[in-house]
Amino acid sequence: MKKIIIAPSILSADFAALKHDLKMIEESGADWVHIDVMDGHFVPNITVGPVVVKSLRKETELFFDVHLMITNPEKYWRKFKESGADLITFHSEISAEKKKLIEDIISSGIKVGISIKPKTFVSEIEALLPYLNLVLVMTVEPGFGGQSFMEDMAAKIKVLRKIIDENNYDCLIEVDGGINSQTASICIGAGADVLVSGSYIFAAENPVGAVKSFFI
Repeated sequence: MKKIIIAPSILSADFAALKHDLKMIEESGADWVHIDVMDGHFVPNITVGPVVVKSLRKETELFFDVHLMITNPEKYWRKFKESGADLITFHSEISAEKKKLIEDIISSGIKVGISIKPKTFVSEIEALLPYLNLVLVMTVEPGFGGQSFMEDMAAKIKVLRKIIDENNYDCLIEVDGGINSQTASICIGAGADVLVSGSYIFAAENPVGAVKSFFI
């Protein structure tokens, strides 16, 4: 069986105890930390900036999976790279020239991903797949944690899996939104490689156990 990467999302963590939550993620066996960056414009919420990412970077060697839900990632991605991001994902729905943005991020020495909202078709990013390290399929509308999983997004994961495998692209499929031990099985069955989970983990009585439930 292929290795499934678990990326707990600190959007649902206790922001007064992020150092503690990072240690919990390390102890759980998860490999990545998913960091949602929102600007209050691309999505109707505001979260963390580069300063927070830089502070977290000092506390762990975990892989930082930074998801830019912002209107102008081309203006800000370098700040997140300098703060310690290992992978930067931006949205396909932005107006910037996406191929150039991908090339710029890759040339800086880190990995790059692109995210698609539920209403965005795979065909809109298919030409970019050879250049990407990751595609993030949103299984909820982006902007807030705690939403219910949209099961019809499994079909989109399957389409991506087929294209990536048939062309031998070195590109992971990540899913984010309403991921728990049950919906994770749907996503893995459809072909997902990386599972982002927030409230299921951080609202659990035993967060480490919640992470480990994905490996069962």
